[in-house]
Amino acid sequence: MNTAVLGAGAMGTLCSLILCNRPGRRVTLWGHRKSNVDDIALRRENRRLLPGVPLPEALVVTSEIDEAVRDVECLVVAIPSAYLRETLRDLAARIPANLPVVSVIKGIENSTFRRPSEIVLETIGPRPVVVLSGPCHAEEAARGLPATLVAASSDLPWAERVRDEFSTESFRIYTNTDIVGVELAGALKNVMAIAAGICDGLGYGDNAKSALITRGLVEMTRFVVALGGDAATLAGLAGVGDLITTCISPHGRNRHVGQRLGQGESLAAITASMSSVAEGVTTCGGVHAIAAAKGIRMPIANEVYEVLFNGKAAADAARDLMHRPAGHE
Repeated sequence: MNTAVLGAGAMGTLCSLILCNRPGRRVTLWGHRKSNVDDIALRRENRRLLPGVPLPEALVVTSEIDEAVRDVECLVVAIPSAYLRETLRDLAARIPANLPVVSVIKGIENSTFRRPSEIVLETIGPRPVVVLSGPCHAEEAARGLPATLVAASSDLPWAERVRDEFSTESFRIYTNTDIVGVELAGALKNVMAIAAGICDGLGYGDNAKSALITRGLVEMTRFVVALGGDAATLAGLAGVGDLITTCISPHGRNRHVGQRLGQGESLAAITASMSSVAEGVTTCGGVHAIAAAKGIRMPIANEVYEVLFNGKAAADAARDLMHRPAGHE
């Protein structure tokens, strides 16, 4: 399929690279910030986020949306969830009706609690939507290291088509029909990654981090099931697979934020120094509100919220988790 990728971040750039693998396919990478896009187009490299990874000459890089969507058969959306609605609303009149969308976004909109696929449908109208998610850091996959993801959609034939379009020798895709579970897992794991980073920043070691990941998965499963997803999804790539990667990898922005919080830095200072968005910070607010409204027990996520938004010391949050009443696993 001729494809336009919206969002010139690390994941959007990776998707462009993967889709350019097959000859005869037109792939366009669009970004809203002209200076950044012009630099990528000139140097054939995303120096800011994927330095040292050359972009193929066949890849069209532009900040002009009309050029990006001309004669395309599919749209890949890689815009951070905090900016997704506003960006798509601005572009809606120029995006063709019924054009299928692949979302690689992991987050929840803080003001409405909508998932990215829901925002897509609300802003640019009804169309097939496939969510591509799982344990995949662009920094590794862009260099040809193996990665495996899930293509999820209520429309299984479209999930299968996306699987076939994205699959390469080092990029393996499975299909899934639980779009709710896959999408929520991708959002929730970022909150747990902040907790894992706090654990690292406090110097608590492997035992504590293993317990955190395990109990974090329990909270994620409760949340997903309460919102209509399948518990089995959390045992797969989109759940435990993505959770492990984002909690242990040095590439993870959310783990990085948590580590610095654990070392005593303020959230304001951390975010001001970062060149890209840590989705878990925004997502945590939405998750906290939904869990409170629906009575979902999420002690780890609640403590992350207290550290992020109420100034609670990371060590105090960890202590309070350890001092909770004993229970049955």
